[in-house]
Amino acid sequence: MGNYMGYGSAEREDTAPGKRKRDDKEDELESEDLEELKLETPKRKKMKNTAEYIYETLFLHGENSDIRIIALGREWPLHKIYLCQSGFFSSMFSGSWKESNLSEVTLNIPDDNIDEEALQIAFGSLYRDDVLIKPSRVVSVLAAASLLQLDGLIQQCADIMKETISSKTVCSYHQAAMMYGQGEVTNRCLDWLEKNLMAQQSIPLLKELSVDLMEKLVRSPSLFVMQVEMDVYTMLKKWSFLKLHPDWNLPIKQLMSETDQYFIGRNTDTADPVSFFLESGEGRQFVSVFQNIRLKHIINDLMSTKVISRDKIIPIGWMLPVFQQQWLAMLCIEQDTNQSALNDISEVDFNRHCMRCGRKLPKDGEYCWRWTGFNYGLDLLVTYTNGLLFLRRNTTNRPCATSVSLQAQRQVFARVSVVSYDTSGELKYEKHTKMTKLSLGKDEETLLMTVDRQATFPLHVSVNFLYVPPPPSQSGTSQTKDPPSPAANQDRHVEGSL
Repeated sequence: MGNYMGYGSAEREDTAPGKRKRDDKEDELESEDLEELKLETPKRKKMKNTAEYIYETLFLHGENSDIRIIALGREWPLHKIYLCQSGFFSSMFSGSWKESNLSEVTLNIPDDNIDEEALQIAFGSLYRDDVLIKPSRVVSVLAAASLLQLDGLIQQCADIMKETISSKTVCSYHQAAMMYGQGEVTNRCLDWLEKNLMAQQSIPLLKELSVDLMEKLVRSPSLFVMQVEMDVYTMLKKWSFLKLHPDWNLPIKQLMSETDQYFIGRNTDTADPVSFFLESGEGRQFVSVFQNIRLKHIINDLMSTKVISRDKIIPIGWMLPVFQQQWLAMLCIEQDTNQSALNDISEVDFNRHCMRCGRKLPKDGEYCWRWTGFNYGLDLLVTYTNGLLFLRRNTTNRPCATSVSLQAQRQVFARVSVVSYDTSGELKYEKHTKMTKLSLGKDEETLLMTVDRQATFPLHVSVNFLYVPPPPSQSGTSQTKDPPSPAANQDRHVEGSL
């Protein structure tokens, strides 16, 4: 039985439909074809290519060099024909410059960012197509490339910087981009800081932020304020303390208490006759930054106002006009029906005077929150559910700790921004609405934004509100000359169903 089955299966294999038995002649022809194919197929053997040969022989070994470049105590035996790819050397070697006929040129390096390794990379880029640059070295290489006018290397450095912005690199990248005219990198750094500064308040980052850069950020209407304007003031307190104490290096959880102790302590120091920090010798350097705080959105909350008064950082002369302005705005809303409605305003005025507030949504779900304080009787609830952001004017359905306007219609200008990042901090999703004028009836709700499905959590939500018209005397004037204006209130977050 076993032999029969073995014979049968072999017979079926040779006589299966569509097949015929091979003979020795066919096997021989196929073998010859294979041999012919082997002869025709090129054999791959890794050999040094032309670019590698040029780089190693001409650059690294300096063979047939016709000029020596001396800089930073080192000599490079190079070749004019390759150096002429550089705008710097091309101008030097063409024309009537005395260096055009020299066989040795000494370079004066006035930029402290340029070191020997950066020059080695910059010179080497003239002899090869691909250059590997570590992010930790990119600023030095950019400096060398800018000096030598190497456009391709400059662009490569800019691309690396844009791809590797983080809390550890953003300040040095921004400074270098400003110095070497890389506007796109500068804007990327500002954008990163606007969206991440208040969520990533690390001690090294706060120490590194310059006065000029912090002023730009505090002034920006695109700053993601987490959670309210009062938190901008709190951040600046910590930043000022660290700038005055650069060696302070305790855990970040102790920073707030140490900062409060410092400012409260200086108020009791009779050796300093100046009452307010920003009027003192050590505080004047921070004036331009604190002037951009939106105080009118801070003094609408009692606890925040008490902290401002206690700290004695901001002079009372800054505060009194803000109190007067807010009182007049409140009277207009309550008593003057002709001025109580918001007229159409410019986006410039909106950006300068709006209240900035925000939340971080850690995971998908249902959220409801409000930014409390005296907002001229306009209690606004922001809700998130199923990818939809709503704004609701609350009058009767939810308790409110402050007064609620009973006017039939109330107007507000609003704008919303939403962003999300991956685990490495790279921006993965971003969406914005335009400045929109909303007219809301009692307990009326309106859709602010639909968040797309590709957005990942956590989501950072930034909302800008303008409750009342900006003061006529300030409308259209230069923002840098305005007195301070940031401020905030306390925020309440309720997670769960509405």
